[in-house]
Amino acid sequence: MSSSSSFENPRKVVKKVMSLSQAEGDGATVRRSIGGHEVRNLDPFLLLDEFSVSKPGGFPDHPHRGFETVTYMLHGAFTHQDFSGRKGTIRTGDVQWSSA
Repeated sequence: MSSSSSFENPRKVVKKVMSLSQAEGDGATVRRSIGGHEVRNLDPFLLLDEFSVSKPGGFPDHPHRGFETVTYMLHGAFTHQDFSGRKGTIRTGDVQWSSA
């Protein structure tokens, strides 16, 4: 390990990408900062979304095959339900890790 800290040798910001709000589903708004063509080479992430949903809205049915999702709830609550009827609710400060 180097004796100098990362603060002494900071890395430069190479690119800034503004995430744009877009409607997705019924009453849902998504800001996708990772997952667009601007940052297509940023591994290991496929997507990084910030979303908000107004009651009684939600997202349309969509597959979660072959990847993992991690949801961290900043505020409020969200219930995720799969095709087999299993569901779970996370609330402010909770984390949900799903393997598909």
